[in-house]
Amino acid sequence: MHLNRTESEVFAPDGTAESQALARTTHLGIGAHPDDLEFMTWHGILECLHRTDRWFSGVTVTDGRGSSRASVYADFSDEQMARVRRDEQRKAAFVGEYGALVTLGYSSAEVRGPARRQVGEDFEALLRATRPRVLYTHSLCDRHASHVAVATLVVAALRRLGPEFHPQEFYGCEVWRSLDWLLPDDRVGFDVSAHENLTAALMGVYDSQIAGGKRYDLATSGRRRANATYHDAYAPDHVTLLEYAMDLGPLLRDSSLSVVDFAVGMVDRLAADVRQRLQDFRD
Repeated sequence: MHLNRTESEVFAPDGTAESQALARTTHLGIGAHPDDLEFMTWHGILECLHRTDRWFSGVTVTDGRGSSRASVYADFSDEQMARVRRDEQRKAAFVGEYGALVTLGYSSAEVRGPARRQVGEDFEALLRATRPRVLYTHSLCDRHASHVAVATLVVAALRRLGPEFHPQEFYGCEVWRSLDWLLPDDRVGFDVSAHENLTAALMGVYDSQIAGGKRYDLATSGRRRANATYHDAYAPDHVTLLEYAMDLGPLLRDSSLSVVDFAVGMVDRLAADVRQRLQDFRD
């Protein structure tokens, strides 16, 4: 498999050869930054845990060199931070028993502009090599520009490849914007209550971020817990942790459907719902 950056790496925690590790993938997550996979794809990781017929593989697009830093990391150079973030991502791959971890090594700025063509080509190569049954990437309504850049590139790569390479399930997951605002018909809820100790460990390996003053581990777990409780106002909680995603499948079934219209349509439906509820109770 050819990837555009010489610093790109394919790592199989169990030592399986690259081609085999990628080919066994059934669930694939594509995240912008080191740690995004562990914050948004618990469903895929848990679906494959301790299984030999299912394998979760992850792709991390950027190198993390622009990360905020404090505490023991305060004086680290960009190059040192990139090494730390890569090592942390590798640790997570071990903990989560990933089939493969691919790090592409771009900067966030490159993903948002100058290297978009190369990133898209890498996505095509990876999708050919893995042919996942289930694919996770960022929500199209995320408020982090790099996340949206990655999500749109994944959609474009799949459309170029055609139906032969389309996953059976395709989801956009929440990180820098929760998805509890989506109307029930526009969102998918995954029960990720199992192995809470493991998901905590997955997030906990990112010491450079936690020590740097960002408690992503607590925030992500809290969001999942809040999703479980606020999911249904009229029923007791049936799960303790719930992960939300948007179903991106319609963008593959209809290649003429605009990504912008698709995402904004969800916002418009929320606006219409709010308007109707207020109108129902006007004096």
